[in-house]
Amino acid sequence: MARNRFNEQLNDLSSEMIQMGGLCESAIDTCVDALMRGDVSLSREVSKREKEIDEKESEITALCMKMLLHQQPVASDLRQISAALKMVTDLERIGDQADDIGEMICYTAKHTIDEHGLIQKMGLATKKMVHDSIDAFVKQDEGLAAAVIRYDDVVDDLFVSIKKSIIESINTNTIDGEYASDILMIAKYFERIGDHAVNVAEWVEYSITGVHRKDEDEN
Repeated sequence: MARNRFNEQLNDLSSEMIQMGGLCESAIDTCVDALMRGDVSLSREVSKREKEIDEKESEITALCMKMLLHQQPVASDLRQISAALKMVTDLERIGDQADDIGEMICYTAKHTIDEHGLIQKMGLATKKMVHDSIDAFVKQDEGLAAAVIRYDDVVDDLFVSIKKSIIESINTNTIDGEYASDILMIAKYFERIGDHAVNVAEWVEYSITGVHRKDEDEN
C-alpha cells in the first residue's frame, strides 16, 4: 500500500515537472513573440510566467520534501527526487532569464531588429532544449538527455552568429551602440537559458545512472 502511494507521488512529481517546464517554454515563446512584434505589452506577460514558475518551484520542492520525509525511497527513487530538487532550481533561473529578456524588450521595441531571424532561432532552440530535458526526466531517457546536452552547441553557434552580425552592423554604421548592446544582452540571456537546460539534462542523467558528468570530469 505504501509503495502504491509512493508511485502515485512519483507520477505527481512528473506531472508537476511537466507543468513547470511548460511554463518555461511559454515564457520563452512570449519573449520571442514580443521581440518579433516589438510588443512591450506582450513582454509584460513574461513577468506573469516568471511568478508562476516561482510558485511551481515551491510546490515541487514541498512535494519532494514530503516524499523524502514520509516515505522510504529506494536508491533509484532517491536519485529521481534529489535530481528534481536540483532541476527546479535551474528551471526557476530559466524563468528569471526570460523575465530579463522581457525587460530588455522595452528598450528594443522601437527598433527594427535585423537579427530577428537569428534571435528567433535561438529562442526556439532553447525552448526545444527545455522541452526535451523535461521529457527525458519523465521518460527516464538517458539518450534524450545526452542529446539535449549536445544540442547546446546549436545555441552557442547562434550566439556567435548574432555577435558577428552585430559587429558587422556597427562597422557599417547601420546600428547604434546602445541598441547593439541590448540585442547582444538578449542573445546572452538566451545562451544562459540553454546552459540551464543543459544542467537539467545532466541531472536527468544522474537520476538514471547515479553519476553526474561534473563528477566524472573531476576524476
